Amino acid sequence: MKKFLAEFIGTFWLVLGGCGSAVLAAAFPELGIGLLGVALAFGLTVLTIAYGLGHISGAHLNPAVSIGLWMGGRFGVRDLFPYIIAQILGGLVAAGILYVIATGNGSEIGNFAANGYGEHSPGGYSMGAALLTEVVMTFMFLIIILGVTDKRAPSGFAGMAIGLALTLIHLISIPVTNTSVNPARSISQAIFVGDWALQQLWLFIAAPVAGAILAGIVYRFFQEKETTSAPYQ
Repeated sequence: MKKFLAEFIGTFWLVLGGCGSAVLAAAFPELGIGLLGVALAFGLTVLTIAYGLGHISGAHLNPAVSIGLWMGGRFGVRDLFPYIIAQILGGLVAAGILYVIATGNGSEIGNFAANGYGEHSPGGYSMGAALLTEVVMTFMFLIIILGVTDKRAPSGFAGMAIGLALTLIHLISIPVTNTSVNPARSISQAIFVGDWALQQLWLFIAAPVAGAILAGIVYRFFQEKETTSAPYQ
């Protein structure tokens, strides 16, 4: 239960910190943090939880990460579905709290940092562009996670590298999809937006999972027989 609670809290922090910065601060009058600020916020949530709770659960914070680690031989199937459930629940609770905060001044939630393509893409990018972006970004995210947590990699820097990787991913892909690479993050926001966000949600579940599975398969080529079992240890 300690591991599952850590995943719940970690994903809660990722959604509240990352999506919260997008909803509340990105375009704040005159002092908005913009795209760069939102990208940094997502990276900082991962970096801080990696060092804060990574020693308890591995701080996956993302169903795609758990699936990619499982495919890469780093994570047991026994905990896979409980981790995913804990992550989704953590994201939903964070989105609920963010909803209450965001509507506290009488405002509508707008797109609520939900992921989308076509007319709901920040840059108007097509479904095909969104699909490719999410698969490739998640693939690279998992390759980095698997690489920096390999027992042959320098120890102690994994959380920093992974947090910076997520920042870079957001800098690249916010204009295309609002950046998912994380089904729990996408589900949490789509539930509150409803309508188009739920209709397009399939892409932001399928694409990250596909990218993660591919990365797990590819990284098996690089790793030795004995590997670490958790991403931030």
